[in-house]
Amino acid sequence: MFNATPLLRSYAAFRLAVEKRRSGAVAQEQQLLRLLRKSRRTQFGIAHRFESITSIAQYQKQVPLRTYEQFWGEYWKAAFPRLENCTWPGLIPFFAVSSGTSSGSTKYIPCSADMVRSNTKAGVDLLIHHLRNRPQSRILGGRSFMLGGSTDLVEESNGVWSGDLSGIAVKTLPRWARARYFPPQELALIADWREKITRLTQESIHKDIRMISGVPSWMIIFFEALQKCSPGKSVAELYPNLEMVVHGGVRFDPYRSRFADLLRGSSAELREVYPASEGFIAIADRGSGEGLRLVTGHGIFYEFVPLEELGSPNPRRHWLGSIEVGVQYAVVLTTCAGLWSYVLGDTVRFLEVDPPRLLITGRVSYDLSAFGEHLTAEEVDQAISAAATALGIQVTDYAVGPVYPSEGNPLGGHRYYLEAAPYPLTNAHVAELTKQIDTHLQKLNDDYRAHRADGFGLRAPEIVAVLPETFERWMEARGKLGGQNKVPRIITRSELFEDLALFVQNRALADNRTS
Repeated sequence: MFNATPLLRSYAAFRLAVEKRRSGAVAQEQQLLRLLRKSRRTQFGIAHRFESITSIAQYQKQVPLRTYEQFWGEYWKAAFPRLENCTWPGLIPFFAVSSGTSSGSTKYIPCSADMVRSNTKAGVDLLIHHLRNRPQSRILGGRSFMLGGSTDLVEESNGVWSGDLSGIAVKTLPRWARARYFPPQELALIADWREKITRLTQESIHKDIRMISGVPSWMIIFFEALQKCSPGKSVAELYPNLEMVVHGGVRFDPYRSRFADLLRGSSAELREVYPASEGFIAIADRGSGEGLRLVTGHGIFYEFVPLEELGSPNPRRHWLGSIEVGVQYAVVLTTCAGLWSYVLGDTVRFLEVDPPRLLITGRVSYDLSAFGEHLTAEEVDQAISAAATALGIQVTDYAVGPVYPSEGNPLGGHRYYLEAAPYPLTNAHVAELTKQIDTHLQKLNDDYRAHRADGFGLRAPEIVAVLPETFERWMEARGKLGGQNKVPRIITRSELFEDLALFVQNRALADNRTS
């Protein structure tokens, strides 16, 4: 295969020089004004008097924050699936189907031709950052492996399609990238995840894989299947030219030690990305833990609302010209697909302002606060990761939810379902994990510490060590097995947490009967 990396290297030098000269705040202001000009004659633009808007302050005064549900009810539902000049000019050709990990509700996120181009540009940025960190790279000399869901799309109307974002990406893949993409269409279209994994492992070992991307939990399943397919061989031996492992969608800390084991002997670097169905938001341009650099020039304008103000009547709406380091913000997007001050549902914290680098800290709806403890997803992840590291345990998946007071047990608490290696965990391991997680959370969160003081408002965490593959099988039972689906970490919806509890119980009973 022709190695196109030198061509990319020349383009990367140009792009990096432009980025160095350009202020992110200036780029963002220009971005918003361009979006407003292009959409001024849409239904949304007319209703919000886009033609009169000449500044960010004026835009924020005339366009209120909206959630997906508000956009759907006010603008999209009646016209779906043919959104034409509704919130974005022209016909929307794609809808990225997204199911909330905690709510389970299905969303149809508009994806315009402009957004397709925006996502492609962000993908090129990913390669550019890789080249800057590895000048001798030959990443375009082989294939890029996208471990996603089924790429089969549903034709909702003539010329209008819906499906996984990975399916939209494959359908709109630029010509230059097609020859370097894996898997081929006949494999990408396989909907059955287990069959797909089997076929992908068999086919990929004969390809020159230079990059692989996916959700961490599903990549672990794939790498383990890959090694089973070729007993005695490591991932490094099976993919000797692998340069980059791209992960995103969930916090990586709980998976770090497992990836280190699986990739032992490989020179591949780990690179985190922040893609959403609504747009490609940020990319790690430095090392692990140094934050993700906001993508500022590809058709998205960002606002950041202090998390504690999100539900207030008049929240402060910051942008790159006014953000502060260390503040917990809810992310708000205005995009080239017709989302206007759209509350994404994610929370972030900035490490730097210029250039803007952030950490993803969780979800607006993911706070574990059934008893006023106000734990964030970031804090729970940090506590589990630190506890597992201290004990030499690898936590491959977990979920946590509230357990409410009951007769004979007047205090509420949190139950953690942990899938960890080595299995089974000993009683001593479970006891120490409980102590470590509890201790770390008390250090990280004042409210949690106050509720745990003397066992007054919150009982100690409850750890349930589950069988291997429990979360994989639970997701399969829910019809959510595959690369685009994420295991819910913090579960506040009682029926979903009860479903997991029942699944764990039944699987343990079945295992006891067969052992």
